[in-house]
Amino acid sequence: MRFLMMTTDDGSAQQAPDETMMAEMGAFIEEMTKSGVLLATGGLEPGGTRISATGGKVTVTDGPFTEAKEAVVGFALIDVRSREEAIELSKRFWKIVGDGQGVIQQVFGPEDIPG
Repeated sequence: MRFLMMTTDDGSAQQAPDETMMAEMGAFIEEMTKSGVLLATGGLEPGGTRISATGGKVTVTDGPFTEAKEAVVGFALIDVRSREEAIELSKRFWKIVGDGQGVIQQVFGPEDIPG
């Protein structure tokens, strides 16, 4: 099962990571990579570009978007056996980075479609 674990920016800016946190996060990422659990990880640019379509008309709007109160700022795509395993990995992540918020969502692809 694949899950997308996302960190969100709820406006409570954190301090820059210190050396200890960076070392712990590096070891955590290395462990997940070696075990084959971590498929991709990264941070996201603030703002981005919004695409919307209505009645056949496509609109492109550049950010930042003031109404985006909890924008996704980072992600990890993982491949695990269960949602519970994804939650446990997320708990480990938050123990390393400290305060914050995130979302875990299962990712479905063509191989998940019955038939």
